[in-house]
Amino acid sequence: MRLDLAKYLFDIQQAAGALDGFVAGCDWNHYQSDAMLRAAVERQFLIIGEALSQLAQRDAALAGRIDEYRRIIAFRNILIHGYADVDDRLVWDIVQTRLPLLREQVDGLLASFRPES
Repeated sequence: MRLDLAKYLFDIQQAAGALDGFVAGCDWNHYQSDAMLRAAVERQFLIIGEALSQLAQRDAALAGRIDEYRRIIAFRNILIHGYADVDDRLVWDIVQTRLPLLREQVDGLLASFRPES
């Protein structure tokens, strides 16, 4: 894997880790009532979606090894362009139910990283 591709995976890994840290110990009521937390979570999803979009443009096969990568990119687009209609319950659900798999897949891809000569 090329170093530039690993960089996008690393950015995803870091943003996903930050998300986990931000919501550790939180429940829905806390998330819903904390505007700064919601903004921080959405920012990390923007980073994940943009890094995945860049990765997909450079190596679609590698991006394809991440489940639902197109939906992740689409979610980033909704956060940016449809910000007025963002459903906080959906964001919270994604953090709780889909983020663990993304982290697992990205961690696995990075664990197999070997710089190309």
